[in-house]
This record gives sequence, C-alpha cells and structure tokens, in this order.
Amino acid sequence: MDPDLSSLDALLDEEDADGYLVDDTSHNSTQKYLSGFEAHDPFVTLYTPEETVLLVSALEYGRAKKQSRADEVRRVAEYDYRDLAAEYGPAEAKARVHASFLDDYGTSSVLTPERFPLGPADGLRDRDVSVTPDHSDRVTEIRAAKTDEEIAHVRAAQEANEASMRAAEDLIAAADVEDGILVHDGEPLTSERVKEEIEVTLLRHGCGLDDTIVACGADAADPHDQGSGPLRADEAIIIDIFPRSKSTGYHADMTRTFLKGEPSAEIREWFDLTHEALAAALDAVEPGVTGEEVHDAVCDIYEGAGHDTLRANPTAETGFIHSTGHGVGLDVHELPRLAPTGGELKPGHVITVEPGLYDPSVGGVRIEDIAVVTEDGYENLTSYPVELTV
Repeated sequence: MDPDLSSLDALLDEEDADGYLVDDTSHNSTQKYLSGFEAHDPFVTLYTPEETVLLVSALEYGRAKKQSRADEVRRVAEYDYRDLAAEYGPAEAKARVHASFLDDYGTSSVLTPERFPLGPADGLRDRDVSVTPDHSDRVTEIRAAKTDEEIAHVRAAQEANEASMRAAEDLIAAADVEDGILVHDGEPLTSERVKEEIEVTLLRHGCGLDDTIVACGADAADPHDQGSGPLRADEAIIIDIFPRSKSTGYHADMTRTFLKGEPSAEIREWFDLTHEALAAALDAVEPGVTGEEVHDAVCDIYEGAGHDTLRANPTAETGFIHSTGHGVGLDVHELPRLAPTGGELKPGHVITVEPGLYDPSVGGVRIEDIAVVTEDGYENLTSYPVELTV
C-alpha cells in the first residue's frame, strides 16, 4: 500500500521543515503507517517529500529491506554506534548517530508526532537540529481515510471478529442454568471462560487481542468494565470484541448484548431502543455529515424516550454516557470521532456506531456495528445478527 501523503508534504512546506521524523516501535501506528514495517524494538523513520529512509539495528536490517516501504534502509552500525556508545554511553551515542543520519539526508529541521520521546528530541536539538511537534497530528488525519486495501484488511478482521462472537454466543446458549448461574460442562460459565473462547477462535483466524469485554449485570453498567466471574441468567451480557489482524495490523470492532433466560421489561425496552438508535445513527452516515450530527441522532432517540445523555446532562452517570463511535484502523480508536466534537465524515472513513444505555441497578446494553463511509452513504461491514435472547 502506498498512502497519499500529499497533505503531509504540504504541512512540511507550511512549517518550513525538511522532514517528518518518527522514533518508536511499530506499535506506534504513525510509525507503522509511514514505514510499512513492523518491529518490536524502536527504529527511526525519516519521511521527506522525496524519499522515506529507515534507520534500524543490524538485527532488523535484512527484514526491513524486504518488508518496509522505505526507499532506503540504513544501519546504526554504519554510524559507528558501538564505538560511540563505548566512549559516550548509549544515550549520547544515539543522539550522535541520529544527527549524523539526518545530516546525510540534508535534514536540519523536522516535525515529529506530538508524543515524540523527549531524550532523543533534546539530543537532536543539542546538535542544532530543529525538532517541532506536529500538533495537527497530520498523519493520523491521513490514516483516517482508508484505501481499498485497508478496508479489505478491516473487513477480514471483522470476519474473524464475527467468528469469535459466534463462538461466545454459542457457549452462552449451550449453558444450563442452576440457581441463577450459567453452567457449562458442570462448571460455572465465567466471563473469563468466554473470553478464552473468543481469544482461541481469533487466533485460529489469524487475529489476536490484548483484552476484551464480557460483562454481565452491574459490571455491564460501566462501559469499559471487562467483566469477571460467573455469568448469570436473566441479566444482560455485553460482549465487545476488538481484534487486531496479526498479518496486517488492522483492527475490527463489534459489540453485542446477549441474555440467557427471560429479560425484564426494562432490559427489553433498552435493547429495542438501542437497536433503534443504531439504525438512526447509520441512517445519518454519509459524506459531508459531521460526527456530531451522527451522535445527535442517537441522543435524539434516547432523550425522546426519557433517558439521560451527556449531551443533555454533561455530568450524567446513567443513561447514554459515552460518544456514539470512533474510527478504526491500525488503532482500535482513531479518527474520525462520532461525538460532540466530531468533524466531517469522508469516503474511506471506517467507523463504529455503538449506542448504549447503562445503570448499575439494571445493567447495561450496547450494540455496535462497524461501517465504512462511501461516496453516497455507507457500507455496513457487520453481518452479525442483533438478537437479545439466546
């Protein structure tokens, strides 16, 4: 994939900077996006309108030459790092190597991500390299509009996601109920056991994740409570899965709410209302509409039914107490935002839409689809059914 970085070129011109510098591992999505390279140890990417150059360890040199999108790959050994480290120590040696590397490419002024490491920045400044943080976060803005190839990567991650959600739902559906607790194979069915099933299924589909949400009852009333312990009958169980493809690095994101047993009238009302809010938000999605307008569509539904929202009450602790959605890509949370500050949606934006209602005395309900903004509307990348009882 060759991203369109013309707006980054324009920013460098506006700021009179020679290049854009990243010093991090590929866990930093800006690093991975600009370099096209994945490594767990920090390396340097220098982007200029003319070329992209990497500075890596000897360990990563051969792989970087084969796998990155860089025009050139250099090794720290070419700058006598070992001798410099023996004489000056690692930090000073690194600063000297980086300064020499930039000098080789006629670079005396760089923009960096806002969260660029302070030590390397100071080391370059001590050697008369101008280092200025990019407060506009331009690369993140560029990453928000996905290419067809990137959308295909998200779609593949979502297929894995749906397989893992099916495995989780099947496990809950197959459980028996004993004294109000879900039981599977003679043991209480716990949040941890369902998470295990999700993670194993994702691994079989080439994806992984650091954590996921399987939250039941009062736990589900906190939108980011991961849940723990036995799952209970007649209570809503929120399952929110956001895997990352091991081969491409792209994420998916989806939430469903399940209930084994008989839902209360309140939970059923919340579920139906949240499904309605999801549909209203998706109906609002098209190019030129703002993330704020999509968020407003959800708030209108909830407020019309008498529920609190942060739009109506910024200090609300129950009701709809988060934004409507976010972008998804190399990060599971990235631009654009479907929120009061959300800007204009554009074709290629991959977004989640995830309305929900929360109250510790009742529990929580959330439904989340992932979609891509198209030239004339949106395409829902989610095919998983929306059903409460299992």
